[in-house]
Amino acid sequence: MSDKEKNAEEFEETFSDKTSEDESTVENETVEENEKEDVQVISEVDDLKAQLDEMEDKYLRASAELSNMNNRFRNERQALQKYRSQDLGKKLLPAIDNLERAVAIEVEGEQNESLKKGVEMTLESLRSAMQEEGIEEISAQGESFDPTLHQAVQTVPATEDHPAETVVEVLQKGYKLYDRVLRASMVVVAQ
Repeated sequence: MSDKEKNAEEFEETFSDKTSEDESTVENETVEENEKEDVQVISEVDDLKAQLDEMEDKYLRASAELSNMNNRFRNERQALQKYRSQDLGKKLLPAIDNLERAVAIEVEGEQNESLKKGVEMTLESLRSAMQEEGIEEISAQGESFDPTLHQAVQTVPATEDHPAETVVEVLQKGYKLYDRVLRASMVVVAQ
């Protein structure tokens, strides 16, 4: 082998070593870049999933809040409709009391009887209208005293006929609208 051939072989070996080193370096750099891109893509996907979860949570909370508001408004509307007669009933109670007092008076003569009959009819029509609206009288006479329905204005000693904590006399009738008390009964209670 001549010197030229030996030099050529050495050059080829050196060149091939450098080329293989360069190729492996390039391959390593490419793999590292791909890994970095994969890590970056995975991190972006994780961020997007976190944002999606957050938005879903906000949506569910807003949906639940709307549902609760609708239920609350529906309940309020029903209560307003149910108790719409409350103010009118409270205003009519003194008129009913006066009509009952007028009916309780003893009268003589045909004209007075006719007048009393008219008052009784008026009172009955008012009672009927109030009953249609859900307003009813609170029964008290002889019942056990209930502070949510009765207002004790006087006490008397208990007897055999009237045991303790019972209503002896009703001074003013009480009324309620469904489950709400419009006016408590003013009563005398045995103690």
